[in-house]
Amino acid sequence: MNPAMIAPCGMNCELCLAHLRDKNVCKGCLLDDNNKPRHCIACSIKNCEHIAKSKSGMCYECPKYPCRRLKQLDKRYRTKYNMSMIDNLEFIKEFGLGKFISKEEEKWACNNCGGVICVHRGYCLSCN
Repeated sequence: MNPAMIAPCGMNCELCLAHLRDKNVCKGCLLDDNNKPRHCIACSIKNCEHIAKSKSGMCYECPKYPCRRLKQLDKRYRTKYNMSMIDNLEFIKEFGLGKFISKEEEKWACNNCGGVICVHRGYCLSCN
C-alpha cells in the first residue's frame, strides 16, 4: 500500500470502492482529482487550512481535532463499514504511517486471492 493513499482524515483510499472499481479509478484523496467523486473534491477535511499548515498533513495535528466533520465521518464509517477514521489517526500518531500501512495490508488482504477487501462492500472485488 502507498502512503500517499492515506487521507488526512485517516481513510485508507486503497480500500475505497472508487479506487478499486475497474473504470474511472480514483487515485486517492491526496492525488489528482480526475475520476474523483465530487464530494471528495469538495471535502472540507481534505481542504482544511489547518491540515495544509501541518507537518504530517493529518487531522491529528489540528487544534480542532477531532472536528465536527471528522466525528460525523467517523460515526458513519463505524456504523456502516466497521472502520474508524479516528482510530486510524490515533494509530498513525502513536506508531507511524509505516506500521499503519503494514497493519492495513494484513487486515484488508483477501484470503482467497490476495487482493484488497473493499471497505464499502466488505469483500474483495477481484474474486468476490
